[in-house]
Amino acid sequence: MRFGLLGTGPWAERAHGPGLQAHPRAEIAGVWGRRPEAARALADRFSTRAYDDVDALFADCDAVAVALPPDVQAPLAERAAAAGCHLLLDKPVATEVAAARRVVAAVERAGVASVVFFTLRFREETAGWLAERAGEEGWLLGRADWLSPVFAGADTPYAASPWRGDKGALWDVGPHALSMLLPVLGDVDPAAPGAVTAARGPGDTVHLALRHASGASSTCTLSHTVPPQASGVTLQLHGTPGVQTAPERDDAGPVPAFVRAVDALLEAAETGRPDPRDVRLGLRVTEILAAAEECLPTAGA
Repeated sequence: MRFGLLGTGPWAERAHGPGLQAHPRAEIAGVWGRRPEAARALADRFSTRAYDDVDALFADCDAVAVALPPDVQAPLAERAAAAGCHLLLDKPVATEVAAARRVVAAVERAGVASVVFFTLRFREETAGWLAERAGEEGWLLGRADWLSPVFAGADTPYAASPWRGDKGALWDVGPHALSMLLPVLGDVDPAAPGAVTAARGPGDTVHLALRHASGASSTCTLSHTVPPQASGVTLQLHGTPGVQTAPERDDAGPVPAFVRAVDALLEAAETGRPDPRDVRLGLRVTEILAAAEECLPTAGA
Protein backbone atom coordinates (compact mmCIF):
# COMPACT_ATOMS: atom_id res chain seq x y z
CA MET A 1 0.00 0.00 0.00
CA ARG A 2 1.44 3.36 -1.07
CA PHE A 3 1.06 5.94 1.71
CA GLY A 4 1.20 9.67 1.55
CA LEU A 5 2.62 11.03 4.81
CA LEU A 6 0.96 14.29 5.87
CA GLY A 7 2.83 16.28 8.50
CA THR A 8 6.45 17.00 9.35
CA GLY A 9 6.46 17.39 13.15
CA PRO A 10 7.85 15.17 15.92
CA TRP A 11 5.07 12.58 15.64
CA ALA A 12 5.65 12.18 11.89
CA GLU A 13 9.38 11.82 12.54
CA ARG A 14 9.09 9.41 15.49
CA ALA A 15 6.01 7.30 14.72
CA HIS A 16 4.42 7.62 11.29
CA GLY A 17 7.50 7.78 9.09
CA PRO A 18 9.51 5.03 10.85
CA GLY A 19 6.39 2.86 11.20
CA LEU A 20 5.60 3.04 7.49
CA GLN A 21 9.24 2.45 6.62
CA ALA A 22 9.38 -0.63 8.88
CA HIS A 23 6.21 -2.23 7.53
CA PRO A 24 6.88 -4.91 4.87
CA ARG A 25 3.68 -4.10 2.98
CA ALA A 26 3.81 -0.31 3.09
CA GLU A 27 5.69 2.24 1.01
CA ILE A 28 5.99 5.99 1.58
CA ALA A 29 4.90 7.48 -1.73
CA GLY A 30 5.62 11.06 -0.67
CA VAL A 31 5.50 13.66 2.07
CA TRP A 32 3.43 16.83 2.32
CA GLY A 33 3.63 19.45 5.02
CA ARG A 34 2.59 23.00 5.71
CA ARG A 35 6.28 23.96 5.70
CA PRO A 36 7.75 22.91 2.34
CA GLU A 37 11.34 22.98 3.59
CA ALA A 38 10.44 20.60 6.45
CA ALA A 39 8.62 18.33 3.99
CA ARG A 40 11.72 18.16 1.82
CA ALA A 41 13.93 17.33 4.80
CA LEU A 42 11.59 14.55 5.97
CA ALA A 43 11.23 13.17 2.45
CA ASP A 44 15.03 12.99 2.15
CA ARG A 45 15.20 11.13 5.47
CA PHE A 46 12.75 8.49 4.25
CA SER A 47 14.11 8.38 0.68
CA THR A 48 10.95 9.62 -0.96
CA ARG A 49 9.56 12.72 -2.64
CA ALA A 50 8.19 15.94 -1.15
CA TYR A 51 4.95 17.27 -2.64
CA ASP A 52 3.95 20.92 -2.76
CA ASP A 53 0.41 20.00 -3.90
CA VAL A 54 -1.39 17.75 -1.44
CA ASP A 55 -4.02 16.74 -4.01
CA ALA A 56 -1.25 15.54 -6.33
CA LEU A 57 -0.01 13.34 -3.49
CA PHE A 58 -3.51 11.94 -2.99
CA ALA A 59 -3.57 11.03 -6.68
CA ASP A 60 -0.28 9.14 -6.36
CA CYS A 61 -1.05 7.01 -3.28
CA ASP A 62 -3.48 4.40 -1.96
CA ALA A 63 -3.71 5.72 1.60
CA VAL A 64 -2.64 8.64 3.78
CA ALA A 65 -1.08 8.62 7.24
CA VAL A 66 -1.85 11.93 8.93
CA ALA A 67 0.34 13.47 11.65
CA LEU A 68 -1.18 16.94 11.82
CA PRO A 69 -3.16 18.97 14.37
CA PRO A 70 -6.74 17.67 14.51
CA ASP A 71 -8.41 20.66 12.92
CA VAL A 72 -5.91 20.62 10.07
CA GLN A 73 -6.27 16.84 9.76
CA ALA A 74 -10.06 16.75 9.41
CA PRO A 75 -10.54 18.72 6.16
CA LEU A 76 -7.54 17.03 4.56
CA ALA A 77 -8.95 13.63 5.53
CA GLU A 78 -12.19 14.55 3.76
CA ARG A 79 -10.30 15.44 0.60
CA ALA A 80 -8.16 12.31 0.77
CA ALA A 81 -11.20 10.06 1.16
CA ALA A 82 -12.91 11.78 -1.76
CA ALA A 83 -9.78 11.02 -3.81
CA GLY A 84 -10.14 7.31 -2.93
CA CYS A 85 -7.43 7.12 -0.26
CA HIS A 86 -7.73 4.94 2.81
CA LEU A 87 -7.18 6.88 6.04
CA LEU A 88 -4.76 6.26 8.92
CA LEU A 89 -5.56 9.20 11.17
CA ASP A 90 -4.25 10.50 14.46
CA LYS A 91 -6.37 11.17 17.50
CA PRO A 92 -8.51 13.16 17.98
CA VAL A 93 -10.03 13.07 14.51
CA ALA A 94 -11.16 16.67 15.09
CA THR A 95 -12.02 18.93 18.01
CA GLU A 96 -15.35 20.02 16.49
CA VAL A 97 -18.18 17.53 16.17
CA ALA A 98 -19.30 18.83 12.78
CA ALA A 99 -15.80 18.37 11.35
CA ALA A 100 -15.57 14.79 12.65
CA ARG A 101 -18.99 14.01 11.19
CA ARG A 102 -17.87 15.29 7.80
CA VAL A 103 -14.88 12.92 7.88
CA VAL A 104 -17.16 9.96 8.67
CA ALA A 105 -19.53 10.98 5.86
CA ALA A 106 -16.63 11.27 3.40
CA VAL A 107 -15.36 7.80 4.35
CA GLU A 108 -18.82 6.27 3.94
CA ARG A 109 -19.42 7.97 0.58
CA ALA A 110 -16.06 6.86 -0.82
CA GLY A 111 -16.15 3.37 0.67
CA VAL A 112 -12.57 3.63 1.90
CA ALA A 113 -11.12 2.03 5.03
CA SER A 114 -10.11 4.02 8.08
CA VAL A 115 -8.17 3.53 11.31
CA VAL A 116 -7.48 6.06 14.07
CA PHE A 117 -4.15 5.61 15.85
CA PHE A 118 -5.34 5.31 19.45
CA THR A 119 -1.91 4.21 20.65
CA LEU A 120 -2.92 1.96 23.56
CA ARG A 121 -5.35 0.08 21.33
CA PHE A 122 -2.42 -1.01 19.16
CA ARG A 123 0.17 -1.78 21.86
CA GLU A 124 0.33 -5.55 22.11
CA GLU A 125 0.13 -5.82 25.89
CA THR A 126 -2.69 -3.30 26.42
CA ALA A 127 -4.68 -4.52 23.41
CA GLY A 128 -4.54 -8.08 24.72
CA TRP A 129 -5.59 -6.98 28.21
CA LEU A 130 -8.49 -4.99 26.78
CA ALA A 131 -9.72 -7.90 24.66
CA GLU A 132 -9.82 -10.12 27.77
CA ARG A 133 -11.72 -7.52 29.83
CA ALA A 134 -14.22 -6.85 27.03
CA GLY A 135 -15.03 -10.56 27.01
CA GLU A 136 -15.99 -10.49 30.70
CA GLU A 137 -19.38 -9.41 32.06
CA GLY A 138 -20.25 -7.42 35.13
CA TRP A 139 -17.93 -4.43 34.98
CA LEU A 140 -19.40 -1.57 36.98
CA LEU A 141 -16.72 1.08 37.41
CA GLY A 142 -13.80 2.35 35.39
CA ARG A 143 -11.02 4.77 36.18
CA ALA A 144 -8.47 6.27 33.80
CA ASP A 145 -5.78 8.69 34.99
CA TRP A 146 -3.39 10.11 32.41
CA LEU A 147 -1.01 12.52 34.12
CA SER A 148 2.00 13.96 32.33
CA PRO A 149 4.47 16.85 32.79
CA VAL A 150 4.32 18.08 29.18
CA PHE A 151 3.62 21.66 30.38
CA ALA A 152 5.44 21.24 33.71
CA GLY A 153 9.05 21.25 32.60
CA ALA A 154 9.28 17.94 30.74
CA ASP A 155 11.96 17.67 28.07
CA THR A 156 9.60 16.98 25.18
CA PRO A 157 8.99 18.60 21.78
CA TYR A 158 5.24 18.30 22.34
CA ALA A 159 5.30 21.18 24.81
CA ALA A 160 5.77 23.53 21.85
CA SER A 161 2.66 22.22 20.06
CA PRO A 162 0.21 25.14 19.62
CA TRP A 163 -2.88 22.97 19.46
CA ARG A 164 -1.91 21.09 22.65
CA GLY A 165 -1.29 24.38 24.39
CA ASP A 166 -4.73 25.57 23.32
CA LYS A 167 -6.78 22.40 23.91
CA GLY A 168 -4.80 20.79 26.74
CA ALA A 169 -4.79 17.25 28.05
CA LEU A 170 -8.57 16.87 27.64
CA TRP A 171 -8.18 16.66 23.88
CA ASP A 172 -4.66 15.23 23.71
CA VAL A 173 -4.86 12.26 26.09
CA GLY A 174 -8.62 12.13 26.68
CA PRO A 175 -8.99 10.12 23.44
CA HIS A 176 -6.61 7.48 24.78
CA ALA A 177 -8.62 7.07 27.97
CA LEU A 178 -11.97 6.88 26.16
CA SER A 179 -10.67 4.43 23.56
CA MET A 180 -9.93 1.98 26.39
CA LEU A 181 -13.03 2.53 28.54
CA LEU A 182 -15.75 2.43 25.87
CA PRO A 183 -15.10 -1.14 24.57
CA VAL A 184 -15.48 -2.56 28.10
CA LEU A 185 -18.09 -0.36 29.79
CA GLY A 186 -20.15 0.47 26.71
CA ASP A 187 -21.05 3.61 24.81
CA VAL A 188 -21.70 7.02 26.30
CA ASP A 189 -24.45 9.15 24.79
CA PRO A 190 -23.23 12.73 25.20
CA ALA A 191 -26.77 14.02 24.59
CA ALA A 192 -28.21 12.08 27.53
CA PRO A 193 -28.72 14.31 30.60
CA GLY A 194 -25.94 13.80 33.12
CA ALA A 195 -24.06 11.28 30.99
CA VAL A 196 -21.02 13.57 30.64
CA THR A 197 -19.84 15.97 33.33
CA ALA A 198 -16.50 17.70 33.78
CA ALA A 199 -14.64 19.97 36.18
CA ARG A 200 -11.34 21.81 36.03
CA GLY A 201 -8.37 21.13 38.28
CA PRO A 202 -4.97 22.82 38.52
CA GLY A 203 -3.33 23.90 35.29
CA ASP A 204 -4.93 22.16 32.35
CA THR A 205 -6.21 19.28 34.51
CA VAL A 206 -9.74 18.12 33.74
CA HIS A 207 -11.81 15.56 35.66
CA LEU A 208 -14.49 13.69 33.70
CA ALA A 209 -17.39 11.63 35.02
CA LEU A 210 -19.21 9.42 32.52
CA ARG A 211 -22.41 7.38 32.65
CA HIS A 212 -22.36 4.48 30.19
CA ALA A 213 -25.41 3.03 28.47
CA SER A 214 -24.72 -0.29 30.22
CA GLY A 215 -25.33 1.37 33.60
CA ALA A 216 -21.63 1.40 34.45
CA SER A 217 -19.83 4.63 35.26
CA SER A 218 -16.27 5.85 34.89
CA THR A 219 -13.98 8.74 35.77
CA CYS A 220 -10.98 10.20 33.97
CA THR A 221 -8.36 12.60 35.29
CA LEU A 222 -6.37 14.16 32.47
CA SER A 223 -3.45 16.53 32.91
CA HIS A 224 -0.29 17.79 31.22
CA THR A 225 0.68 20.00 34.16
CA VAL A 226 1.74 17.64 36.93
CA PRO A 227 5.39 17.52 38.05
CA PRO A 228 7.46 14.64 36.63
CA GLN A 229 7.49 12.79 39.94
CA ALA A 230 3.66 12.77 39.96
CA SER A 231 3.19 11.60 36.37
CA GLY A 232 1.85 8.23 35.29
CA VAL A 233 -0.91 6.39 33.46
CA THR A 234 -3.43 4.16 35.28
CA LEU A 235 -6.42 2.30 33.90
CA GLN A 236 -8.47 0.24 36.34
CA LEU A 237 -11.77 -1.65 36.22
CA HIS A 238 -13.98 -2.84 39.10
CA GLY A 239 -16.90 -5.24 38.91
CA THR A 240 -18.04 -8.83 39.25
CA PRO A 241 -14.75 -10.16 37.82
CA GLY A 242 -12.88 -8.28 40.58
CA VAL A 243 -10.33 -5.53 40.09
CA GLN A 244 -8.19 -5.38 36.98
CA THR A 245 -5.40 -2.90 36.23
CA ALA A 246 -4.04 -2.46 32.72
CA PRO A 247 -0.36 -3.34 32.23
CA GLU A 248 2.10 -0.46 32.31
CA ARG A 249 3.26 0.90 29.01
CA ASP A 250 6.52 -0.60 27.77
CA ASP A 251 9.52 1.36 26.53
CA ALA A 252 9.25 0.16 22.93
CA GLY A 253 8.11 3.56 21.66
CA PRO A 254 5.30 4.18 19.19
CA VAL A 255 6.69 2.41 16.12
CA PRO A 256 5.60 -1.20 16.90
CA ALA A 257 2.09 0.05 17.70
CA PHE A 258 1.98 2.09 14.49
CA VAL A 259 3.02 -0.97 12.47
CA ARG A 260 0.02 -2.81 13.94
CA ALA A 261 -2.20 0.13 12.99
CA VAL A 262 -1.00 -0.26 9.40
CA ASP A 263 -1.85 -3.97 9.65
CA ALA A 264 -5.37 -3.02 10.75
CA LEU A 265 -5.84 -0.62 7.85
CA LEU A 266 -4.59 -3.18 5.34
CA GLU A 267 -7.03 -5.77 6.69
CA ALA A 268 -9.97 -3.36 6.61
CA ALA A 269 -9.11 -2.31 3.05
CA GLU A 270 -8.75 -5.89 1.83
CA THR A 271 -11.77 -7.41 3.57
CA GLY A 272 -14.15 -4.47 3.51
CA ARG A 273 -14.88 -5.04 7.22
CA PRO A 274 -14.69 -1.84 9.29
CA ASP A 275 -12.08 -1.83 12.03
CA PRO A 276 -13.50 -1.13 15.53
CA ARG A 277 -10.92 1.67 15.89
CA ASP A 278 -12.05 3.53 12.78
CA VAL A 279 -13.37 7.06 12.25
CA ARG A 280 -16.72 6.17 13.82
CA LEU A 281 -14.99 5.62 17.15
CA GLY A 282 -13.06 8.82 16.43
CA LEU A 283 -16.35 10.68 16.00
CA ARG A 284 -17.78 9.28 19.25
CA VAL A 285 -14.67 10.37 21.14
CA THR A 286 -14.98 13.87 19.69
CA GLU A 287 -18.66 14.04 20.67
CA ILE A 288 -17.92 13.04 24.27
CA LEU A 289 -14.97 15.42 24.66
CA ALA A 290 -16.94 18.29 23.12
CA ALA A 291 -19.77 17.65 25.62
CA ALA A 292 -17.21 17.65 28.43
CA GLU A 293 -15.71 20.91 27.20
CA GLU A 294 -19.14 22.53 27.31
CA CYS A 295 -19.27 21.76 31.05
CA LEU A 296 -16.07 23.67 31.74
CA PRO A 297 -15.92 27.36 32.59
CA THR A 298 -13.59 29.27 30.31
CA ALA A 299 -12.39 31.65 32.99
CA GLY A 300 -8.99 30.63 34.30
CA ALA A 301 -8.53 27.96 31.66
